[in-house]
Amino acid sequence: MTDLHRLSIRELAEGLSQAKFSSRELTEHYLKRIAKIDPLVKSYVTVTPEQALAEADAADVALKAGNATALTGIPLAHKDIFCTKGIKTTAGSKILDNFISPYDATVVEKTKAAGLVTLGKVNMDEFAMGSTSESSYVGATSNPWALDHVPGGSSGGSAAAVAADLAPFATGTDTGGSIRQPASFCGLTGLKPTYGRVSRFGIIAYASSLDQAGPMARSAEDCAYLMNVIAGHDAKDSTSVKKEVDDYVANLNGTSVKGLRIGIPKQYFNVAGLDADVKARVEESLKKLEEMGATLVEIDLNMTEAYVPTYYLIAPAEASSNLSRYDGVRYGYRCENPADLMDLYKRSRSEGFGPEVQRRILIGTYALSAGYYDAYYVKAQKVRRLIQQDFLKAFENVDVIAAPSAPTTAYKIGANLSPTEMYLGDIYTLAVNLAGLPAINAPVGFDKDSLPVGLQLIGNYWSESQLLSIIHQYQQNTDWHTKRAAIAEENA
Repeated sequence: MTDLHRLSIRELAEGLSQAKFSSRELTEHYLKRIAKIDPLVKSYVTVTPEQALAEADAADVALKAGNATALTGIPLAHKDIFCTKGIKTTAGSKILDNFISPYDATVVEKTKAAGLVTLGKVNMDEFAMGSTSESSYVGATSNPWALDHVPGGSSGGSAAAVAADLAPFATGTDTGGSIRQPASFCGLTGLKPTYGRVSRFGIIAYASSLDQAGPMARSAEDCAYLMNVIAGHDAKDSTSVKKEVDDYVANLNGTSVKGLRIGIPKQYFNVAGLDADVKARVEESLKKLEEMGATLVEIDLNMTEAYVPTYYLIAPAEASSNLSRYDGVRYGYRCENPADLMDLYKRSRSEGFGPEVQRRILIGTYALSAGYYDAYYVKAQKVRRLIQQDFLKAFENVDVIAAPSAPTTAYKIGANLSPTEMYLGDIYTLAVNLAGLPAINAPVGFDKDSLPVGLQLIGNYWSESQLLSIIHQYQQNTDWHTKRAAIAEENA
């Protein structure tokens, strides 16, 4: 029973259904690991042992009675951006450090209905703004592969928790790469679904036209199990699309890699700052897919240089609007002894928000201001459409598009990247959110410092099954997804 954390989701489900171990035993196993290992990794913001054990006991009753779902009794962690009833939800910010949600996000509601056990809430960049998880009010999370490196962001806590085997899988959100980049940095599989595929209700908003929730796990198969639970229409989310949900697990072998046309954008592999090791590992993974029968097709994505400036006008503009509700009046942090209402607003926001959030609010407010709205925000929205059309034109000739997930491997904690350096690190992920497309990261090897490298596959709309299937078959022919950091090998 000491190696339960080494089992896949399918193996955990089989073990529970065959009564090889109980959900309580499994949950206690993970809680012990969290208590022992997480002080080093610092992935969890809030651990909920009492609730987790109560949910595990309920799962065991359902399993004995034959009322279980495929995932009943399996633990998971939620990114601290999903509202959880009765549990603190901070979004990594001082301004929400005392916020206990009165309701569950739809994603949380669905995981509970499926009988999954919530271990707790995991760390993230403040309001999902960042690529390192260092902007969190509670402090930085470490990368399990190298504790002096970042796990990526903003879903860094989710990635670190899974990579250290402190949860079998986790939820994340992706506004500009926040699932794919930390999955790349931590050697995991992470899926950013098509915009509208997973409900945004109860996700603390950063940029509403870009935010999307998705699964983070060791393998495509594990991600498929969680997608089966969280995908689908939600009447409480006006951007949720009424479209039939695939059985992602059943479709894992549904896409033939033989004859698959993989687009290779020449602009992506000539980006300044693309690390030589990252490029080499990604090219090796594409060669492997070619050996499996895929065809590599060179394509042009001519809007590549527009990704970063377009995103960093639209996302901050939406953040400026969404974060205006944090005023020190209704909930969240309130400054002490305000002189008047204006002082309350000013000090609550300047004391409650961190530097990166303040920077993006200021950029967004400027872009939306009367004299600059047309010159910046409206123009960025027009360029966004051109970026989308660039992808759609490419998909006329290819099935999926391949790219690195990030130009480098994980940064050192305290590297103090300039905002520009950090934003340019998102070059490969931003456009997917601007266009609303699905994309997946898969581990494909290591750099010279033994840090994980990720391959990104971008699909056309609603092609999550295809992406999961391609990566699943790649993972049947490689073992990168089975590699574990030394800290994950420790027994509780």
